[in-house]
Amino acid sequence: MTTPANGAHERAVIMTDIVLSAPRAGDRSEWARLWRAYLDFYDTSLPEAAYDAAFAQVTSDDPSAFRGRIARRDGAALGLVHWVWHPHMWRPEGTVYLQDLFVAPEARGTGLGRRLIEAVYADADARGAPAVYWLTRADNPARALYDRVATRTDFVKYAR
Repeated sequence: MTTPANGAHERAVIMTDIVLSAPRAGDRSEWARLWRAYLDFYDTSLPEAAYDAAFAQVTSDDPSAFRGRIARRDGAALGLVHWVWHPHMWRPEGTVYLQDLFVAPEARGTGLGRRLIEAVYADADARGAPAVYWLTRADNPARALYDRVATRTDFVKYAR
């Protein structure tokens, strides 16, 4: 770790010993801990039934269900990502929506977020769907990473 002149700390070591794997039945508690922290960032809480349904999606063999990865270092779960392929009227090959991306505070700035995004890109490429998109809050500090790995669009989200 280096200490810049302003006294703030930044991580100088990139994590190369990270293992990404699809969530399995035995991962439920670690996955739920990470997803709960992600939802907390968005000031959201969900009933336990929503956790059950979401975990069933990311552990399903159904190709139309959400997919996911959990990132681990030395066995400790440090991040997760969820995405789904869906049809698109302008793209016959479909597109991929990256819905959830979370990196534990102690692993931020280490390249873990990029690795998780790259896992989604790899799955999209394997499906023949070159387009991947996601939404985030304007004040999300992770936008510094997003600006390096993707192109920000001018679209505005509306919701009912």
